[in-house]
Amino acid sequence: MEKGLISVDRWAEGSQAYFLTNLHTDHTQGLSSTSAMAPIFCSRVTAKLYPFKFPNFNLTLLRVLDLGSWHTLSLISPSAGSKVIVQVVAIDAYHCPGAVMFLFRGEFGCMLNTGDFRWEKNCERAKLAKEMLLNALKDDAVDVLYLDNTYCNPTFQFPPREVAVKQVADIISSHPDHDIVIGIDTLGKEDLLLHISNALNVKIWVWPERLQTMHLLGFHDIFTTGTSLTRVRAIPRYSFSINTLEGLNRMHPTIGIIPSGLPWVVKAFEGNGKLFDSLLTSGYNRSKVSSKGGKQNDKRNGNLESVKRFHKYVYSVQYSDHSSYLEIEEFIKHVQPTSMKGIVSSSSCNVDPFYYFGRICGINQPSQKLDNEHQTFGRGGYTGIEKKRKRVGRLGFYLSRVTVIRRGRKGIKLDEN
Repeated sequence: MEKGLISVDRWAEGSQAYFLTNLHTDHTQGLSSTSAMAPIFCSRVTAKLYPFKFPNFNLTLLRVLDLGSWHTLSLISPSAGSKVIVQVVAIDAYHCPGAVMFLFRGEFGCMLNTGDFRWEKNCERAKLAKEMLLNALKDDAVDVLYLDNTYCNPTFQFPPREVAVKQVADIISSHPDHDIVIGIDTLGKEDLLLHISNALNVKIWVWPERLQTMHLLGFHDIFTTGTSLTRVRAIPRYSFSINTLEGLNRMHPTIGIIPSGLPWVVKAFEGNGKLFDSLLTSGYNRSKVSSKGGKQNDKRNGNLESVKRFHKYVYSVQYSDHSSYLEIEEFIKHVQPTSMKGIVSSSSCNVDPFYYFGRICGINQPSQKLDNEHQTFGRGGYTGIEKKRKRVGRLGFYLSRVTVIRRGRKGIKLDEN
């Protein structure tokens, strides 16, 4: 595809149409309330949430794509000045509210950009999305797959979300006299909070901005900003820290829960109470998978359960909104792309997808393991991950390049205000 036609999750000027896969910050870097560019295509839910994230934005620039329906764009070739027809369909990515994949086709071929996604094997919603994608493809082959390779490493094998939410509810139930704090993002993990509320018959405290998001999503009776109404609080992820939990425990017994696909294993404590976390440790149960598909188990220090208590006040539950290694493999088997590119080109937990999955595409690709120079480990309640999204491939797709720093410096507000 020629440069200057479309951009996916990249917001520099120069394209005729822009596509937003989801509203997480690493996909919106460069967007603002005053951005004035070509039309932005997104899902209906994203369009509903968009004005809250970007107030005063010119909403006439938003174009809603209904799931499963093909839409045709008539663009102009920047070099030849001739008409270029691009067809696009949005598919449910089941990552966070409004998250979608985009399937493009035209004279340039067929290309699929997953954005961030998770399709669990036995999830009905994922099955419907997969069927929608296969129906959209029909007999077309995917020439290039732009893949969410966040956990493209056999180390990352975590349970389905329906299992993880029950584990979180069990942890809370086993601490009936404790206050609970759960670290979450500004968008996502709503299913987790809803399950906790329904299973334990409790309201859940959220901060005011998060409450507005919940109301926009249609959840009006479950969440509250009144701290006296519940013992379960969902707090901004960056506010989660060991120092804060220790301070809370001096007033009332409190535990923290970290829902994340990362295998949080304690490595060492700093004198000031902050925690260093190691993503990949020798104690984690791994399967070594070669680029040829060979597999052997490595149980060096025994298996670690998906629920891990790595501090006396903190539990880690492997709840992820990104696909696990095996789910990525299953997805690639269904799509059978001719070529593929990882949209996360450098992070502390992935490799080039061709290293493990090139065999599925029938292509012998030189192994490209993770460059250790790009590994970044943060301090506080969450490990720092540097994500760099950049232009990949020769077909002119653009992906945002951004560094995401997960911090744990700020404490939790202790009063209602």
